[in-house]
Amino acid sequence: MSIVKFAIPKGSIEDQTFKMLEEAWQTVRGRGKTYRVKLSDPELEVKILRPQEIPTYVQEGFYDIGITGKDWIVEASADVKILLDLEYGQVNQVIAIPESFDYSNLTELIEGFAKQKRTLRISSEYLTTASSYVRSNKAYQKYFGDISPMVITPWMRIGENKLVEIFLSFGATEAKPPEDVDAICDITETGTTLVQNNLKIIETVTQSSAQLIANKNSLEDKIKAEKIADTLALLKGVVEARKKLHIFVNVKNENLQKLLETLPALKKPTISKLSEEGWSGVNTVIDKIEFIKIVPKLREIAQGLVVMQPKQILPLEELKRVMGQ
Repeated sequence: MSIVKFAIPKGSIEDQTFKMLEEAWQTVRGRGKTYRVKLSDPELEVKILRPQEIPTYVQEGFYDIGITGKDWIVEASADVKILLDLEYGQVNQVIAIPESFDYSNLTELIEGFAKQKRTLRISSEYLTTASSYVRSNKAYQKYFGDISPMVITPWMRIGENKLVEIFLSFGATEAKPPEDVDAICDITETGTTLVQNNLKIIETVTQSSAQLIANKNSLEDKIKAEKIADTLALLKGVVEARKKLHIFVNVKNENLQKLLETLPALKKPTISKLSEEGWSGVNTVIDKIEFIKIVPKLREIAQGLVVMQPKQILPLEELKRVMGQ
């Protein structure tokens, strides 16, 4: 019987999410056939949802934990506990305008339209974020004071400022300028799609990546909190492992101290005597970015180097802090 309800995002980060779950020792069944996939852990009940919905559904307690983008957590102003940055699905949330426009930042854009008393039209899926960001701009405050941009959807209009309008986009936001709107607030990974649509970035609003979030009440439930902690530990182990390498190296005892001074170990390395007299084996975990730096030194003083990509590294001592214990 399930203990914890787990919301998984559909769409751009879906594949990466399932890959991470599989690296965390979960077998996934039913993927591609249903919105209710099964994991090998029977105490996790999984459902696939749009990432936009997940922060609110977790906040309201429909789900105990979920994975979604930081951008959607901010957009929903969701009162949830962020347990872990999963470090994939990295995107930038940006303001972009047609390349033909002679503005280099949002301040110039707002000022240019305000001076001409033209309505500035912006398209975005992120209505709350776009409105808040535009409203915080100094040029906006100079010309319009504290009044809010008008947010327009098919079913409602909110805000008083008809000279700055933010339209809800249902996708393909980059295709809307210049005929329908003057600017967009959207996410981009590389900026290529924007360039292909003759747009240029004039401002970065924020950066986003996939996050593991939890319902705060669920963390107060002893049984649920234990299962959430287990899930967090396994996912954290994958995140850490992706940044590390596990190396095994043989070294003459006379060079052992020199080798130890060379290795930027995660913790003190494990040293063992080899069957051949005068030799020792050393194994440790290092940051991937350090490996290239130490290869020349290893060639000089060691033999028999074996490098492995660890599947998980569990920093168990950190989990109590993350869980707020």
